[in-house]
Amino acid sequence: MLLIAMLLFTAARRKPVTLFLVGDSTMADKEKLVESPERGWGQLFPTYLDSTKVVVANYARNGRSTHSFITEGRWDMVLDRLSKGDIVIIQFGHNDTKRSDPNRFASITDYRSNLLRMVKETKAKGAIPVLATSIARRKYDHNGVPVQAHGGYVEAMRDVARFTGVTLLDMNAATTQWLQDMGVEQTKKYFMHVEPGIYSDIPDGKKDNTHLQENGA
Repeated sequence: MLLIAMLLFTAARRKPVTLFLVGDSTMADKEKLVESPERGWGQLFPTYLDSTKVVVANYARNGRSTHSFITEGRWDMVLDRLSKGDIVIIQFGHNDTKRSDPNRFASITDYRSNLLRMVKETKAKGAIPVLATSIARRKYDHNGVPVQAHGGYVEAMRDVARFTGVTLLDMNAATTQWLQDMGVEQTKKYFMHVEPGIYSDIPDGKKDNTHLQENGA
């Protein structure tokens, strides 16, 4: 958070900066605020920022990967709005891994290429790219140790950050450590573990170890 604050302080000296969020459902805004407790972390991010200096534009959408975000034209929508000094936080990986879905799947090689494209095109607009590794899924082994659920995609993003020299927010490492520190039972309340009969959108309840409730976001 300190790193982002420093970037925003630098950019905000001139005029209000737009902070673009590009990613998947774990980052995205949710519309059903009463019917469901699910929130993306990008939805809560503006509460930590000075709205007179920073305008958050959350382009993250449920189910998107680097591949689908580009092919659907959503990346072009972001580029069209970018101005010099703006910041783009890029978080993908959850859906790039889905081999059974050709509309979303991106091999690790293609994933790297897509990230490199986003970084290059962001810089070309005079904006500042920031890569953010995927938040960890709530997945533990039988000893209560968090298990990496994103294959080689997290390390691939780290590689791209090292290669390009852009800022990396290693959210996967941070959230994995948090899962370890909090433990198996205590982390349930931060994810979409919801009892039946509370929310109209999920009347039967839910046990979802990927998506967050407001206190987790």
